[in-house]
Amino acid sequence: MELLKVEHLCKNYGRGATLVKALDDVGFSIAKGEFVAIVGASGSGKSTLLHILGGVDRPSSGKVYVNDEDVYALNETNLAVFRRREVGLVYQFYNLIPILNVEENMTLPILLDNKKPDQNYLKELICTLGLENRVRHLPNELSGGQQQRVSIGRALMNHPAILLADEPTGNLDSKASHEIIELLKLSNEKYKQTIIMITHDHNLALNASRIITLDDGKVVSDERVRS
Repeated sequence: MELLKVEHLCKNYGRGATLVKALDDVGFSIAKGEFVAIVGASGSGKSTLLHILGGVDRPSSGKVYVNDEDVYALNETNLAVFRRREVGLVYQFYNLIPILNVEENMTLPILLDNKKPDQNYLKELICTLGLENRVRHLPNELSGGQQQRVSIGRALMNHPAILLADEPTGNLDSKASHEIIELLKLSNEKYKQTIIMITHDHNLALNASRIITLDDGKVVSDERVRS
């Protein structure tokens, strides 16, 4: 089942002699439950693509469909709702609220949407993430790997259509990096979560089931690496 479809996506900065094509006629589709890595060198357009897929930055032209809905046909109010309900974001630097504990950080998106957290799902996530003994801890009382686990939990709380991970291990040592990748794979397998991971590390990308490579704003390869 097709979850995400990108058609003729372009993003330009500047004009005339200073025109930069960050994305140049990008197109692909992703099925529900896929774990896809998007790789490329610095300046290849990876982060620009992620921001557009997440409803954070509008394209210059082209279409993004999620569950057959034209994302950028939405007005600003509905686009904000889309970001809050359909997209889970995991960043390199965690972006946790320093005065909120683990549970409060994880449930914040639900509360901002004026909903009550599913306590059973919250407890399941906390156990899956290995945070049972850290629930009341503040971010500065956690290791980098633990903070990233909280970030993943926060991203999963809304059962988003897509989880977008932007260099999720870029600020971690090798042991913590391995643990975070294993957690992403577990969420993909256990919860059938669709994941798009941005990375410059090709070895890291091999943990996904499919790798899309960008170069100068264009898709130069799209290959399946495991079923």
